[in-house]
Amino acid sequence: MYKTGYYIFASAILLFSYLMLTKVIPYLSFEHAINFLGTKPDETLDKSHFMWAFYIHIISSLFVMPLGVLQFSSFLFQKNKKTHRYLGKAYILIILLLAAPSGLVLAAYANGGLAARVGFSLQSIVWWAVTLIAWHEATKQRWLNHTHAMMRSLAVTLAAMSLRTESYFMYYFLDTKPIETYLTVTWLSWVGNLLIAELLIYVGTGRRLLKNLPH
Repeated sequence: MYKTGYYIFASAILLFSYLMLTKVIPYLSFEHAINFLGTKPDETLDKSHFMWAFYIHIISSLFVMPLGVLQFSSFLFQKNKKTHRYLGKAYILIILLLAAPSGLVLAAYANGGLAARVGFSLQSIVWWAVTLIAWHEATKQRWLNHTHAMMRSLAVTLAAMSLRTESYFMYYFLDTKPIETYLTVTWLSWVGNLLIAELLIYVGTGRRLLKNLPH
């Protein structure tokens, strides 16, 4: 049951990662008027730290989604624990050093006013914090705590996927206005994911995962 669910989940993440790659490639022309960048005023686009943060964030985020989901692969863990550790370190370091800090910079320039800026800022801070906890618990070999922290970290990592899925559903099925949709998913995409992670932890999913990923 676990393996079937994992394969479905992992396939969805990998498909989304591929779709995100197709969205990122046009930005590599470094033109300012492309998609998301076209919504920003020239004053913002002229800030070098914003542009650096933008490119660091979109590129690093491409890696953390597949790396994160691979951490829960029982096959990978059982066959090659060293690879599991290397990929886990890569996942954590990319978030701590690149993806979360750059996300915090971008949050200061988020469209949608204070509510959006606070929402994205808190997302980056929580993402960084729970990932650091996952690293700390692994160094102490407290594997259940490590597993729970990784579940929380992956939940925030997948906020990008939730944001786009929820936006589509709200706009096309609930007929919400664009600004209502945007401000709602700014918070719901990561808070909702964390609530799901906490529910899974509460019902013992972490313990069952450890049975599939014996240390």
